[in-house]
Amino acid sequence: MTKLVISAIGPASSVQDGGRHGAQRYGLTPSGAMDRLALAAANVLVGNSPLAAVIEIGPFGAAFTARDGAVRVALAGASRNADISGGTVAFNTSMTIPDGETLTLGFARRGSFSYLAIEGGIAGEPMFGSLAVNARAGLGSPYPRPLQAGDELQTPAASGGPERRLELPAPTDAPIRVLLGPQDDEFDDAAKQAFLDSEWRISATSDRMGYRLEGPAIKHLHGHNIVSDGTVDGSIQVPGNGAPIVLMPDRGTSGGYPKIATVISADLGRFAQTAAGTPFRFKAVSMAEAQAEFRKSAELLRTLPDRLRPIENFDLNIEALQDANVAGAAVSAVDAGTWSP
Repeated sequence: MTKLVISAIGPASSVQDGGRHGAQRYGLTPSGAMDRLALAAANVLVGNSPLAAVIEIGPFGAAFTARDGAVRVALAGASRNADISGGTVAFNTSMTIPDGETLTLGFARRGSFSYLAIEGGIAGEPMFGSLAVNARAGLGSPYPRPLQAGDELQTPAASGGPERRLELPAPTDAPIRVLLGPQDDEFDDAAKQAFLDSEWRISATSDRMGYRLEGPAIKHLHGHNIVSDGTVDGSIQVPGNGAPIVLMPDRGTSGGYPKIATVISADLGRFAQTAAGTPFRFKAVSMAEAQAEFRKSAELLRTLPDRLRPIENFDLNIEALQDANVAGAAVSAVDAGTWSP
């Protein structure tokens, strides 16, 4: 079988998919991709199921080499420099890594996580219905830990199908929308207003379990301990020091700190992509707005295949173009009939 060998990779990189669901009542964390839209986009580009397992690549660089055959892949998520043997490749496109060649990725420029989908998926043994890695729990496959240089992923050989690109909505820097609660009554109006009016930054000590926020201390009305109850992705807990923590996919399934608000589902991926140190704000919305935005995001995921477009490649005669009089009149670099030798 063809292999994709990890030649180099930084921390915070692992195999992730849509997550493991249905067992949180037993304390089993869901895990899964930090940015589900980017996960789905990469998978759709190579013909996989939208929530199939991919390589989630953290902010640092990485390199992947095809062995025993060509490997067809696709990139989505946080943009960064990318090339195959010196030739630049684009994000939100599929591409084929020839046998023995290497896809090299630089540091993330906008965002934190990039997603590399492999045509045919990643071979592994599902654990509770998912390959998603949770390193703390020792869950995931084929490696129940962050990926390391030298790891090999078994994958089908490239199909040789035409490469495609995907048109996605432009990113936005709008405030991260939240629903107040479920324990916002543990904070007075001044504390809630400070939470919404302040500029926040994500601490460099954050991880897939939770994003620690840097900003003003949020004071409690009645102390920081409550009877433990359930959490969800995006729950914003406020511990005793007043520094909020936004719970992420590797979170615990319950917790005993008051939750002042919850990031709405439609903004979770965008929030997860916020790089450490980048300033942002929160904005409170209604339940009706949160539900409407979730329906929009679900519709976008459903219609991703309709956004696929072929990549048009042109073979240029560079020598002829160099001899052409391109300064005297308008010409098309891809239409030799417009050139004037």
